Amino acid sequence: MKKLLTLFTVFALSFVLVGCTGKANKDSNKEGATTTPTESPTGTDTSNDASQTTPTKEAVKDFTVDNIAVTYVKAPLNVPSIVENNKGFLGKGYAEYNLPIVYSDLTTGPEQTQALASGDIQFLNAVGATSVILSASNGADIKIISMYSRSPKAFVMFSKDDSIDSPEKLKGLTVAGPKGTILHELLISYLNTAGLSEKDINFVSMDIPSSQAALAGGSVDIALAAGPVAYNMKKDGFHVVTDGTGLVDATIVVATSNDFYKKNPELVKKFLDVQKETLQYIEDNYEEIIEITAAETELPADAVKEMYDMYDFNMEIKDSDIESMRKTTQFMLDNGMIENNVDIESLILDVK
Repeated sequence: MKKLLTLFTVFALSFVLVGCTGKANKDSNKEGATTTPTESPTGTDTSNDASQTTPTKEAVKDFTVDNIAVTYVKAPLNVPSIVENNKGFLGKGYAEYNLPIVYSDLTTGPEQTQALASGDIQFLNAVGATSVILSASNGADIKIISMYSRSPKAFVMFSKDDSIDSPEKLKGLTVAGPKGTILHELLISYLNTAGLSEKDINFVSMDIPSSQAALAGGSVDIALAAGPVAYNMKKDGFHVVTDGTGLVDATIVVATSNDFYKKNPELVKKFLDVQKETLQYIEDNYEEIIEITAAETELPADAVKEMYDMYDFNMEIKDSDIESMRKTTQFMLDNGMIENNVDIESLILDVK
């Protein structure tokens, strides 16, 4: 009996010790997880070391994604995106949830809104209001969570012929630029001032660098450009036909989907917190952010300073922004760019 009692005691103690060890290992695995560094389209580590830190208890929450995919659009001169990427604010912000950042190189409006609709991207960080309105008109789930920028002077129409100085003189010419963008809206708005429409010209859809090359090579008469490309074209002596002043407000916004917000409200709020942090850093470190932007865009610092003054990066959605987007919606309806009207207020997400 004594031997049996001894064996039973040893067995019971072993069971308790194994159970405690297993629980300790399980807890350790849960709270000590790390993330694998993600890479941007250029091969740059975008996890920013902070995403490698031990996540807090918040990281055990159930989210519908295992990373945060966000567009990285540098042009025309998207200083907030450039600075955020350089300083790694998003990586640090989402580290507490153990969610790495994946930057997307999709830059055109249609590509971005399609990726959002498919769930491949969670945040469109700098997308034209025209693209958002077009997507919403087609029935897509897309919501505006903040403003990104306003910059009418940064969007420009160029020619090699300085005699092209009125919308009437565009009739019958070939114009190159990105379709469904603010630059496209600029073109049509300019034509409309003379009672003309896109039917009066030959419009060829190209990205900005291709449009510049086509104009330089003589295969098109007019090129639509913005940002560093526009700055360099001015310096190279191309004739400015017009910019966006009085024609477009050049409204750029930040967007996500309503479905993503409903399932992950905390992640959407975090994005806005990081946007605020980035804008505050820009305000407090002007000379540094000019250097960062100059290095990223390969522009002289003086050029960045000159262009920077054209932009308003205030993230607040103002009444004037809503009215501007209403006008853009009506403009798109009048010119057959959309078939269904869009209520701008219904596109704005009130993030709690």
